[in-house]
This record gives sequence, C-alpha cells and structure tokens, in this order.
Amino acid sequence: MKIKTLFFGMSRDLAEQSAATIELSEGTTVGLFREQLAKKYPKFKEMDSFAIAVNESYAEEGFILSDNDTVAVIPPVSGG
Repeated sequence: MKIKTLFFGMSRDLAEQSAATIELSEGTTVGLFREQLAKKYPKFKEMDSFAIAVNESYAEEGFILSDNDTVAVIPPVSGG
C-alpha cells in the first residue's frame, strides 16, 4: 500500500524533502511506520521524539494505516 508522508519542521530537514510516498505492507501500524522511517531516513535517530498524524488526526502507536492515508510527521515544538 502507498502512504503519502508529509514532513514538517526538523523532520523535513532530516528527510531532506517535504513529502514522500512510502510503500508499506498491509496492516502496518503507526509504530511499525516509525521503524520504517528510521530505516529509510537514518537521520531521524537525531530526533528525540515526534508525533504522527494520520489524515489530520493524531494517531496512537497501534493505529493501523490504510492505503492512500496521508501521514504527517510532526517534530516537538516549543513556544514562548
């Protein structure tokens, strides 16, 4: 299945692109997606943590992705 992935902030810098289409196996969870990102983009290990949103809603690790989902990789943000 194909997942459209959007990178924001620091994740965009580490992936060296703002968007990508990533091929995944059926039944892939958000947790497994994180592992795939670390393999595909080794620089992601420099980021302590990041949130995942699927189709504009934050998703838990066990959430199962579907074909044509849009996943956003959202690094930690701080404000002042």
